Amino acid sequence: MPRIFLAHIAAATAALSAGAAVVATRYVVGETDPAALALYRYVISILCFAPLLPFIWPSHRLAASDYAAIALLGIIFFGLFPWAFNASLQYIPAARGAVGLATIPIQTLIVAALFGRETITRPRALGVALAFLGIAVVFGPEAAKANSPDTLLGDALMLLGALCAAIYSVFSRASLVRHGALFVTALAMMFAVLALLPVVHWQTGLSALPSFSARGWIAVFFLGTCAGAIQFSLFTWALRWLPPTTTVLYLTLNPVSAMLLGHLLMNEQLTPALVAGLMLVLAGIFVGSGVMITLKARWLPGRSPFETS
Repeated sequence: MPRIFLAHIAAATAALSAGAAVVATRYVVGETDPAALALYRYVISILCFAPLLPFIWPSHRLAASDYAAIALLGIIFFGLFPWAFNASLQYIPAARGAVGLATIPIQTLIVAALFGRETITRPRALGVALAFLGIAVVFGPEAAKANSPDTLLGDALMLLGALCAAIYSVFSRASLVRHGALFVTALAMMFAVLALLPVVHWQTGLSALPSFSARGWIAVFFLGTCAGAIQFSLFTWALRWLPPTTTVLYLTLNPVSAMLLGHLLMNEQLTPALVAGLMLVLAGIFVGSGVMITLKARWLPGRSPFETS
């Protein structure tokens, strides 16, 4: 039971970190190519994992199929997802992007149901709907103002990125349970970097260090450490112990929490829409994440929380 509770905390913490990552990405994406930014971010993350590899490497031998599965999922989540995410923010404002990103729980629920990994229960469907409604209440009016010719391209890229996150969330759990969350995360990032290297070399070349501004380097370092190695370790560890739909439901926290932090730290205006949206998101997480089921399970000896989630 403590692990299940900690998994909820890990998922929420990862979501809050992802909100900060959106701000950092918007800040630095104009200084480099979207694929290059993803490459630099995960190179830093891998360097963070390097000292831990002797301790997190599994004692059992991995089959070729295990490596292939981790490689494919890594390229999808740590390669294609950040590229699509970074590229979309070149065409659409953060508010509109937040709405697209908030479709991850919806897409995860659909993918999981289509492939028989989860059952669409009323609490899960209601939780996802409430959380998405909260995002729409906060960001919908501002997002609707974006009418540039590139808006549809930006929307499509963000939805593609959300689909990549949904696929990883649904299909990575077997590897995470079998081989360990930290090991799978580090190895998946390595495969993604190997896939991004030729792309970045072809687009921008790799003959010299990137020329970020001082604040740009701080943003990239943050993306690789706190919003990279730490954030994805927490997210994948949560995926190991929680159903995929439950884990990604917490991601709806990140855009709303970013606005809330802006009010607390920078005295930005706290609007009624933000308060209403935050309440809907929290209600969606509470209803759809199985928190009540988990708490009730404490009083039902011999039952696993997954039996009723």
